[in-house]
Amino acid sequence: MTTSSARTTLVVDGIGAALFLALCSLYAFVGGWQDVVVVVLFSAALALRRVATGASLAVAWLAACTQMLLLRDLQPADVAVFLVVYATSAHGTRPVRWWGLGSAGAGAVLAALYLAVVQPVADGIPLAGVDVLGRITLGVILFGAALAGLVLAWTVGLLVRTVRGAREQQRRAELDRREREHAEYRYVVEQERSRIARDMHDVVAHSLAVVIAQADGARFAARTRPEAASEALATISGVARDALGDVRLLLGELRHREGAAPQPVLDDLDALVAQVRGAGLDVRRTERGERVPLGAGHQIAVYRIVQEGLTNALRHGDVAAPVSLDLDWDPAGVTVAIRNALGAGDGRDPAEGPPAPRHGIPGMRERAELAGGTFAAESADGSFAVVARIPAQVGA
Repeated sequence: MTTSSARTTLVVDGIGAALFLALCSLYAFVGGWQDVVVVVLFSAALALRRVATGASLAVAWLAACTQMLLLRDLQPADVAVFLVVYATSAHGTRPVRWWGLGSAGAGAVLAALYLAVVQPVADGIPLAGVDVLGRITLGVILFGAALAGLVLAWTVGLLVRTVRGAREQQRRAELDRREREHAEYRYVVEQERSRIARDMHDVVAHSLAVVIAQADGARFAARTRPEAASEALATISGVARDALGDVRLLLGELRHREGAAPQPVLDDLDALVAQVRGAGLDVRRTERGERVPLGAGHQIAVYRIVQEGLTNALRHGDVAAPVSLDLDWDPAGVTVAIRNALGAGDGRDPAEGPPAPRHGIPGMRERAELAGGTFAAESADGSFAVVARIPAQVGA
């Protein structure tokens, strides 16, 4: 129980105990100051019954013993005993709960002895000549009635505690389920965002690389070869228009669920290579072996890896040197290898990326690994190579 909830509970129980004191005092003032003391002690026990159940049980015992020592009769305030015993099983700790059950038995014994033996003597009824069997019978009846009432109160409290615990477990299970569903939802959203980010990078980076290469060529050929500049501008317009369409598709996926947007397949590699060649890159494509079926996701992975590899060659490599694109097929899948010469003065390892953070190499590696394959990128002897292995899968 937190500090604020304990304070609220104490205030509520204090108000209830004050009302109990006000009602029982009407009888206590008639009996005298002794009954007033007993009522005050019982009211204090009621005020503490939920925030300090052990202390409440002790105060209730003090009140009952005080009542018996003062030789007072039964009074309405004695109802507090049942409420405190109930509280020990409903709100107390494990030791307090068993102390409450033990108090029910001990209290029943003391109540029977007090009412059957002590109080009659205090009222002036001598033991001599009293029907012993009748007195014993009365004591047994009083003991049974007190025990039944107190144990019933304790049992009801235990039942309420069990029901409350079951509801709390259900509430926690529901909270855990919601947290798990929320975590799964966030994971799915993050995966979708990563996929769309990879597609955006592949589309925009590739298209901009082609546009930049064509724009540079048009700028140099504008004076001497106007027709070449015109062709370059036409290529720039077509590439930019296609890129705009791809970006619109990706933006549509951000607003709606994925599924309707077309995705590239292996047959689109011809158009991709032709586009890069039109940008001035000498791509030498070689395909060996017989193609095996690939799933839609695996075909997308192959296409995007080739696209990013050729884009890196166009942006960072020596565009005057040929670029090799090899697809080696076997029954287990396909191996994609792209090799290009490094640009002049570029002695840095392209696999490490430029000083500013980039997404090309990590994106290719992530695509290959998500398809169940492997990826490697390395530079050596003035050239840079990426090799991806995409396993076979039944086509979708």
